Amino acid sequence: MYINRYLEGTVTNLSKSFKILYIAGPRQVGKTTMLSRLAEKEGMAYASMDDLSTRNIANEDPELFLQRYPPPVLIDEVQYTPGLFPYMKILSDASNKRGLFWMTGSQHFTMMKNVRESLAGRVAIIDMLGFSSAEEQGLEQAAEAFVPGLEYVDAEHQDINAVFRRIHRGCFPVMTHSDPPPHDVFYNSYIQTYIDRDLRDIFNISKIAEFNKFLRICAARTGQVLNYSNLANDSGVSVHAAREWINILVAGYQIFLLHPYHSNISKRMIKAPKMYFLDTGLAAFLTRWSTVETLMNGAMAGAFFETYVVGEIIRSYWHRGRPAPVYYFRDKEGHEIDLLIDTDSVLYPVEIKLGAKIDRHDVKHINYLRKIHKSTGRGAVISLASEKKPVDRDNDNVPVHLIR
Repeated sequence: MYINRYLEGTVTNLSKSFKILYIAGPRQVGKTTMLSRLAEKEGMAYASMDDLSTRNIANEDPELFLQRYPPPVLIDEVQYTPGLFPYMKILSDASNKRGLFWMTGSQHFTMMKNVRESLAGRVAIIDMLGFSSAEEQGLEQAAEAFVPGLEYVDAEHQDINAVFRRIHRGCFPVMTHSDPPPHDVFYNSYIQTYIDRDLRDIFNISKIAEFNKFLRICAARTGQVLNYSNLANDSGVSVHAAREWINILVAGYQIFLLHPYHSNISKRMIKAPKMYFLDTGLAAFLTRWSTVETLMNGAMAGAFFETYVVGEIIRSYWHRGRPAPVYYFRDKEGHEIDLLIDTDSVLYPVEIKLGAKIDRHDVKHINYLRKIHKSTGRGAVISLASEKKPVDRDNDNVPVHLIR
């Protein structure tokens, strides 16, 4: 059964303003399914670049390809056919119509290179991930992306067991089916597909065994500050290779780098980013947590809960067609805040706690920030509480199920 995606309205609206739309994100998150349904309503043609014969035509004779698939057309996995972009530019410049080309891609790095060269100013770029919790439940999208202090739309409480079932399972649509594939079979196949189709074809990575090990070591560090030297030493690769492979994982939407907030609020801030996996199910598979119970009771439970919450907040923005204005705060005196949401020049601080009972001690770093930064909005501690309650006059204890 198809579940409506929050991005559908954004795609429809942006298609009225832009000639070209590009939906980016990892494989199997539902990009093609969503766009195919919308394209069918619009009477658009469809071409998949995963089909080798279609891909060959597009690469060898782009003009002929666009005669066979004239706009409006949906082109799937377009990163394999960079030769199309100059011809798409010509057709879009010659037409006054909007919504001529819809495209999907699984490698943002490759796509953006071609956008800069050929399609700058003509394309709306939208990021898409697997289901948010609210999407999966079929809940109505909130009026605004998540910011502490806004009116929260109520939703059914999820206890620790329900939350960790979702963390362990992940957010890929196929895993939400009533009869999903076995966890280890799906994620093993996903990794092999990702390596074979993307890393070999696009980035020409030949050290597959080394990259697999690197990927597992990265998963074991989800939620941690990224240290390239330590990552390289533990993986047995050079620091240069570690940096290059991290960039590839970011480009492939496997990980998200949460950068520290840079301003004059503190001259002694940590400058390295924190690394988060964008699908907790994949991270659980890579770190060999075979069951929900072992993950929930294991040493990485807190890191996985934090990774899950960060992912839900990122989806709250990306699935509205907006970049996520998220950072973290940590200085060399030990003051740390898990997330800062920068909206309209106001910083909204967010702490993430694996628990339900929250007290003033849990917001001490948020209140420290208020003392050194005047434009600090209402704060939140995201937790497993059953309902929203104030912690003090400036901060709330917000259940994770209210993120939408």
